[in-house]
Amino acid sequence: MPSWADFQPYIVTGLALGGIYALSGVGLVVLYRATGVLNLAFGAVGAMGAFIAYSIIKAGNPDWVGWIACILFAGVVTLVYGLVFGPALAGRGPLVQAVSTLGLALILFGAIDLLWPTTGGQSPSISFPTDSSTVFTFSQLSVSWTQLIALLLGIVIAAGTGAFLRFSKLGTAMRAMANDREITATLGVPVRRVEAAAWLGCGLLAGLAGIMLADMSALDDTTLVFTVVISSLAAALIGQLRSIPVTFAAALIIGVVHDLLTPITQVQPYQDMTPFVLAVIALLVMSRGAVMTRSREEG
Repeated sequence: MPSWADFQPYIVTGLALGGIYALSGVGLVVLYRATGVLNLAFGAVGAMGAFIAYSIIKAGNPDWVGWIACILFAGVVTLVYGLVFGPALAGRGPLVQAVSTLGLALILFGAIDLLWPTTGGQSPSISFPTDSSTVFTFSQLSVSWTQLIALLLGIVIAAGTGAFLRFSKLGTAMRAMANDREITATLGVPVRRVEAAAWLGCGLLAGLAGIMLADMSALDDTTLVFTVVISSLAAALIGQLRSIPVTFAAALIIGVVHDLLTPITQVQPYQDMTPFVLAVIALLVMSRGAVMTRSREEG
């Protein structure tokens, strides 16, 4: 069994990844609450945006041009998809809404493989505006700028989105649509405009997650897509696709637990199962609590 000193560096990396999962999970929750659509193309959109940023930076353009291009690309693609297919999905069942974005994800997969083919088993990489230098050290923990920004972004996005949904007029409209779309429309709320804002916000967060995760690991489309989608979806499910604070906490736990398994050689090959296992445990506990509450009320 590794010593405590072996685990300490992975607390930092786990919290940083948890911050990325948190802002991704928040994007999924906001879109789902406003439209009922579970955006399974979230990771693919962010991955392609990151590849575009890589190409722009590699061509000799300023780094910030690539970062902005990544975020704008993800926002525009998601918004266009929502404007074209969103109205048709509004009247469909939950299953159709949940898997509707898989087609977009597959198209982006194909585009990435076509435009950025892998050569020699190596994947391209990009740099965020920070570096790997240490911001501060605590005990034996060293925190870099990238890790600090990733965690702070998750906190800011989660807190800001929660405040936005609670106090802004647009956020109130999104919460109302989550309860009943038809009644909200009859009250004069511009449903299409609210849905468009939700799609755009989800896309911008996808681009931000893609550029951040690409800086923390190899820029590989499969890694980006499945790391972001699976972990952030697990966090959103633990939050029952409604609660942003629970989604944020679940994302941090998933990131930390996943990375803490790295020094344990016996379970390291299975650490990618962490989001699934934690989501299943949480859902079983919550469903058991709901059943017990219902039985007490009936009794």
